[in-house]
Amino acid sequence: MEAKLYLVPTPIGNLEDMTFRAVRILKEVDVILAEDTRTSGKLLKHFEIDTQMMSHHMHNEHKMVDRLVERIQNGESIALISDAGTPAISDPGFLLSRACVKAGVSIECLPGATAFIPALVNSGLPNDKFVFEGFLPVKKGRQTRLLLLAEETRTMIFYESPHKLLKTLTHFVEYFGADRQVSVSRELTKMFEETKRGTLTEVIAHFTQNTLKGEIVVVVEGKK
Repeated sequence: MEAKLYLVPTPIGNLEDMTFRAVRILKEVDVILAEDTRTSGKLLKHFEIDTQMMSHHMHNEHKMVDRLVERIQNGESIALISDAGTPAISDPGFLLSRACVKAGVSIECLPGATAFIPALVNSGLPNDKFVFEGFLPVKKGRQTRLLLLAEETRTMIFYESPHKLLKTLTHFVEYFGADRQVSVSRELTKMFEETKRGTLTEVIAHFTQNTLKGEIVVVVEGKK
């Protein structure tokens, strides 16, 4: 394997979404950086990948970046995976990628699963122009961000956890208006995949009466 950093997407739920190329790369690199080695261990076992793993997450990535760049410069091939989806999309990966670019180290990013793309495409909302916001600030900066987004004309995409969804949708009503169209997708690619579309008022009513589980992507219509 060529000495470089490989960014390798992994399935967001359905294991059939793993690509042949991703499996080959993970089998051939010298080491795999995993957000949670226990979670990734199940994936690697399923595809009979026995490459050495190292833990690489938001709490230790700052300390590891320089040493990892040095290892690649010394001839090692390293793959980075997250628990699900494409690395660096609301997951660790940006710091290492930036350090590799700065050091002149080659990076190869494989195409693959990312939760917000299917959520956007099946939302029925305009997708020729959109903005990905990821997770909103929990407290500090949240109001400022929402005030700014209230004027956004492009379709907006957010990630949210089940226990915070209703609170976030309520904030959207406050800043965007109750009639703004929204699409909420959860458990994408999995057995209980669900997408609820409608106005913010309608979607809030639906999820007030239904128990929420799984990863959630919220797609919101831009200001008209």
